[in-house]
Amino acid sequence: MHNDVVCKIAVGEELTAGRGRPSLHRMTQPDPAVRDRLAAEIEARRDDLTTLTQELIRIPTVNPPGQAYREICVYLEGRLARSGYTVELLRAEGARGDSDRYPRWNVVARHEGKAPGETVHFNSHHDVVETGSGWTTDPFGGEVRDGRVYGRGACDMKGGLAASIVAAEAFAAVVPDYAGAIEISGTADEESGGFGGVGWLAEQGYFSPQRVQHVIIPEPLNKDRICLGHRGVWWAEIETHGRIAHGSMPFLGDSAIRHMGAVLAEMEETLFPALAGRTTAMPVVPPQARQSTLNINSIHGGQPEPEAGYTGFPAPVVPHSTRMIIDRRYLIEETPDAVRQEVIDVLERVKAERPDFRYDVRELWTISPTMTAKDAPVVTAVSRAIGDVLGLAPQYVVSPGTYDQKHIDRIGRMHNCIAYGPGILDLAHQPDEWVGIDDMVDSAKVMALTLLDLLGPR
Repeated sequence: MHNDVVCKIAVGEELTAGRGRPSLHRMTQPDPAVRDRLAAEIEARRDDLTTLTQELIRIPTVNPPGQAYREICVYLEGRLARSGYTVELLRAEGARGDSDRYPRWNVVARHEGKAPGETVHFNSHHDVVETGSGWTTDPFGGEVRDGRVYGRGACDMKGGLAASIVAAEAFAAVVPDYAGAIEISGTADEESGGFGGVGWLAEQGYFSPQRVQHVIIPEPLNKDRICLGHRGVWWAEIETHGRIAHGSMPFLGDSAIRHMGAVLAEMEETLFPALAGRTTAMPVVPPQARQSTLNINSIHGGQPEPEAGYTGFPAPVVPHSTRMIIDRRYLIEETPDAVRQEVIDVLERVKAERPDFRYDVRELWTISPTMTAKDAPVVTAVSRAIGDVLGLAPQYVVSPGTYDQKHIDRIGRMHNCIAYGPGILDLAHQPDEWVGIDDMVDSAKVMALTLLDLLGPR
């Protein structure tokens, strides 16, 4: 785990443009006149921010399978190149999910300041989940109504991507002589783990502390919140084994489904109550997620589903295999070894009670909990900006699920990272998803003032 750790480089180390040590606490506040000009510049770009969000929504980057990834990266390349950014289009060849049919495209853009300094990186995922049913508006229409932009990905997180772009462009216009560099990335596959996006980029060194000193991920956590990190996750597949036989003589076989039913019963009896009794000091939202949780993600047993168009009946057989995917979310006070062992203990208790019970456990993936310190440079800068823009102190929260901070933290070793952006988290993945225009404008002001704090004149 990398909680409460901020990478530091010795004071006095030589800095190059856009590279250097993480900033210490600012000793002087930015010029109020510059702050006011910056806020006015973003207000003047309100229509541009709205239009940019609409245009991003209209590119249907649905994942899975990973549609229109190159299209949105090319669009962002054009926008950011016109604003003076050096832009790279990067395919995560060989990464999980990448294929010639659905290549995993990412875009990374960099704007250099006029003097040596640090780099602030805004990272947004460009993929969205399927639309589902229940919409009253076109999911990819980008409709504007009652001060909101509607569409799949509006709040999660194309509104945040648009806000970060407008904030950075406004900052460079008002403070053209800033020190350091600004990076903006649009990355693939966050909705399916981020391995073809931020995970791959981190492996290539794009989030190393030598290249980037501050990272802001504009996920929709509400404009007055700073998200410091997330709970841990352990995904595994449990398989119970039986013996196939004729369905009219089940006593000659051994049902793998019944074995799995016994596993579920044992989980209900012992594991679920134990998890509900564990709580964390992490400020996870919603509060119900401050305990350990387990979700049964899927169960597959017996014969496979028939192909479309098949009109016959199933064959009568005793199922010889049943597989269950579990999604265990754990707390910073727990360890992955203990999380795995308690599942093994459940299976061993079942084995002691059932003759011929056999099982396998296959770990799919695991991510440790992470939580950035409240006094980390990027946290204090965003906190001050929220106070300036909204006139209140931020709420510090932790996400119940993981997002791309996990890769920046564990692979990039960049711990000065948070999530901050517009949008209401509860609207993500819902029909009629929307983001408020006022919220995007306010969040863009917070992002721009954060840039002024970290990169502006001292």
